[in-house]
Amino acid sequence: DQWNKTKTRVKGAVREIAKDLVQLYAARQDTQGFQYGPDTVWQREFEEMFPYEETQDQLTAIEDTKRDMESTRIMDRLICGDVGYGKTEVAIRAAFKAVQEGKQVAYLVPTTILAQQIYNTFEQRMKNFPVTVAQLSSFRTSKEIKESISELKKGFVDIVIGTHRLLSKDVEFKDLGLLIIDEEQRFGETHKEKIKKLKNDVDVM
Repeated sequence: DQWNKTKTRVKGAVREIAKDLVQLYAARQDTQGFQYGPDTVWQREFEEMFPYEETQDQLTAIEDTKRDMESTRIMDRLICGDVGYGKTEVAIRAAFKAVQEGKQVAYLVPTTILAQQIYNTFEQRMKNFPVTVAQLSSFRTSKEIKESISELKKGFVDIVIGTHRLLSKDVEFKDLGLLIIDEEQRFGETHKEKIKKLKNDVDVM
């Protein structure tokens, strides 16, 4: 009996989530997204600096992502792959493309360790270009966080990488263009609600 009650409750919750998703998706389909231009010389230079050989799957994912960004549709793209597949590189190239047109990028991750790893990778890859990357996680002091939030609002931070701290009320963007969510299933319901508000009319990966 308990089992049946739980099953019914779960079914109801799933139905609610599905309904929300359908509504969000419909709203996003009706709205015109920001249309990025074709790749620049900088984009090509940036990609040539990737120290590894891209796999065919990776190249396909990168091409598909760029095609989405260059269209008038709002992007909803899911990148799947095993560890070592190179999903971060797909995200980095999309982020770099967004930043070149004055858009900000938010990269949301479930853990502090992951935030630090992604931040290091972005810093390393972007160091030869005028791109400002910030991190919002417990690896940062409250003074550093306050500073990053202020810079983000003014548009001085191009890319911000963070845990659920990114979803706090005090975090505002000047012009958010791309939201990258790593392992969305690991965020709780309250966070998912906030993520939903954030992804209203921006490209999502």
